[in-house]
Amino acid sequence: MTIEYRWAEGQYDRIPAMAADLVSRNVGAVVANYPPVLEAKKATGTIPIVFTSAADPVKVGLVASLNRPGANVTGVYFIAQALGAKRLNLLHELVPGAAAIAILANPKFLDSNLQLQELEAAAAVLKRQIQVEHAATAEEIGNAFSAAAEKRVAGLLILSDPFFASHNKQLVELAARHKLPTIFNQREYAEDGGLITYGSDFADGYRLVGNYVGKILKGAKPADLPVLQPTKFELVINLKTAKALGLNVSPSLLATADQVIE
Repeated sequence: MTIEYRWAEGQYDRIPAMAADLVSRNVGAVVANYPPVLEAKKATGTIPIVFTSAADPVKVGLVASLNRPGANVTGVYFIAQALGAKRLNLLHELVPGAAAIAILANPKFLDSNLQLQELEAAAAVLKRQIQVEHAATAEEIGNAFSAAAEKRVAGLLILSDPFFASHNKQLVELAARHKLPTIFNQREYAEDGGLITYGSDFADGYRLVGNYVGKILKGAKPADLPVLQPTKFELVINLKTAKALGLNVSPSLLATADQVIE
């Protein structure tokens, strides 16, 4: 078996050509994250496609339903978007008060608006203002952090986005430099020095994708394989970073964490 890799480096305009190239090679299956998987779906209606998606795959048109995907597409739904309100609540608990919380969003990511709508509703319940900062390049990420720090926000929430995941070390370094309490969606951020993360177990999700590809290569049809959803969500707190920021993490929050990095 040969695996052909394509990486757009956060440049979404390169994805259609990459998808078309893979399809032209008549590969046995295509694995893609969302939103690049949309281009793979446009490029072929016959080659099996297995996706990972933080967005609801039914709402974005990837599958007809979770139990019966239909057509040539199935995969794993990480439910990352629906966890935005939980992340906002966790950050609110860490940095109580009246100061606004900043949200870092990528305007080129298709699901940013949906995530922001959810966070606006959650912020209204908490009676907490949010301040949206936009970034679609590494330079703009730096500018967004500087702007958030100048506005003296209490903390920062990073939206779920493959582009941000590819710049995880930059995000963690900027949060430390600006002394900005920041919550992320993947445990890798906390392992790299980020303050707190809450989200699906991504490593387990990718193993599920690999299992599905194996089944498909042995003859299974994507239409017969229901979209899988994670059953485990991880809360990881970097206590060393919390102490560096002068934050007191409550015993109750520490007790609910799946991992505390000291």
